[in-house]
Formats: sequence, structure tokens, C-alpha cells
Amino acid sequence: MKKRTDALKVLVVEDSKVTLKVLCNFLERMDIKPLTAETGAGAIDTYRKERPDIILLDAQLPDIDGFEIARQIRAQEQKDDWTAIIFLTSMSKDADLARGIEVGGDDYLMKPVSEVVLHAKVRAMRRLIEMQRSLVDVSHQLNAANKELQRLSTTDGLTGIANRRMFDELSIREWRRCERMKKPIALVMLDIDSFKLFNDHYGHQMGDECLRAVAGQVARAAPRAADLAARYGGEEFALVLGETDADGARWVAENVRQHVADLGISHVTPARRVTISCGVVSVLPQSGYSFETLLRSADRALYQAKKNGRDTVAVGEYGKV
Repeated sequence: MKKRTDALKVLVVEDSKVTLKVLCNFLERMDIKPLTAETGAGAIDTYRKERPDIILLDAQLPDIDGFEIARQIRAQEQKDDWTAIIFLTSMSKDADLARGIEVGGDDYLMKPVSEVVLHAKVRAMRRLIEMQRSLVDVSHQLNAANKELQRLSTTDGLTGIANRRMFDELSIREWRRCERMKKPIALVMLDIDSFKLFNDHYGHQMGDECLRAVAGQVARAAPRAADLAARYGGEEFALVLGETDADGARWVAENVRQHVADLGISHVTPARRVTISCGVVSVLPQSGYSFETLLRSADRALYQAKKNGRDTVAVGEYGKV
């Protein structure tokens, strides 16, 4: 995209030195310092280097005709980039003028060029350029706003990791990917032990800080692009691990459990610190299987970890709900 500057860049492509000089004089009287080229190859080279706003393009040049130059320029334009092309021609046939528009021209000037008409054309193109730039700016602002809305709609506001909505969307996508690849997928469900007691004793502000700290450790366990760490709800978190068997998922869960314990967040439980329990299930996706069943199985394994005394990891089986 062109650099935004107040000075208008105008490239004059004309092989007649007399006509080139006249056009440059006209433009200089408009406080425009023109760029110049006397050949098609020179015009294309200058366009690449300078990215002018307007090109006054002679339709007939000694090496490459203006129609081909216009075609090449349009092919090289980048997204949100536009250069106004005004053909300079002595041809008056409708077919020739139509051809200029078809290859990418925006307007034309008949030779010999009138200074009054040239000034009017340049002013009109300047207005179009300013309008196009304004539209591009608005488009960029809308895109940025949409991206921010998308981020907010898929991110948990408290912990900064994926929320339940993103979990629901991406977990199914990863399930299907693993099914195509014929690779296992693992789900780890994690829950902060006795979190209601923590909130009741230390208050909700400390509870929020605890949730953020635990979320940070859960996120650390999902470094790969396909991994997903999410806040499932309340004090419960989830890890979706593609291409991971039960042993690998258990190792990840044990790692998170230990890191959370190492945070040393005080609690009034017998452990005297905040701990988590984890339920782990891995399966090879196939016809007749579903992520919903995997989710229920992992939730059952989490229940078993709680039943086993908390601060532990329980590995369950797919379908055991």
C-alpha cells in the first residue's frame, strides 16, 4: 500500500520531449513535482519504485504501448492500492478509447493537452484518491474492530485463555483432524479442589487471582499450535491435546498438577495450598465415536480423581460414563 503523504505523486510517461516538458510545466504550476519516463520499461520501473498516485500515460510508446503498461500495472497493484491512470492519446476512435478503459485506464486526455483540462482531471483524480484512502482507512478500522470482537467473544475475560465457546468450536475441529490423520486425541479435565471453600474464606478477589494463576499453568501445558487450553466453567479447565495417547496426556496432567501445587497459594484444606484434580481420557476417533462421549468420559475420570482424595490424576476409558 502507498505511503500516505500530502504531496501528490504524478508520473508522466511520454516519449516526446516537447510534450513531456509542456506537461511537466503544467503540473509544476499546480505545485506538483512530476516523475518522468520516456519508455514503457522506464514507466514500469518507476511505478515499482515510486508507486505514484496518478500516471499520465502516452498510449503509443517506442517499446511497450500504453495499453500493455496499464495492464501490467493493474496486475502488480497490491491489496488496497490504486493508481489513477489517465491515457494521453491522439486517437479519437471510440474503440481505442474503450480499449484503454478495459485494460485498466480511468480516464483519457486528447493531445494536444489543454492546461485547464489537465488541471481539472488531476483535481478530480485527487478527490477520488482521497476518497479511496478514506474507504481503506475505514475498512482497516472495521477489520481491527471485528478482530477484537472475535477475540473478546472467544476469550475468557478473567483468565485470558480460551472460553467455553472457543472450546466447543476448536475441540470438534481437532477431533475431526485427528480422525482424518488416524491419530489419538486426549482430553484433560481439571478442577481446583475445594474452590468454594477458598472463595468463602479468602474472598472473591483472591478467588479471581487464584483462577488466573491456575489458568496460567494450564496454558503453559498447551504449547503446540493444535493444543487448546480453556476455562470450561467456574473453577474447571480443559486441555485438548491432539495426537496424544493416554500416557502422554497423563504426563501433561501430572505436570500441570505439580506446577499448580508449586505455586504455593495458601488454602485452608489439609494440603494447606491450592491443588487441582485431573481426569484424563484418550481415544482414537473413528466412525460411531464422538467428542461428546470423550467429554463425558473425561468428566467421569475427574470425578474419580476427586473421589480418590483430590490433588491427583485419574485416567479413564472412553465410553465409561
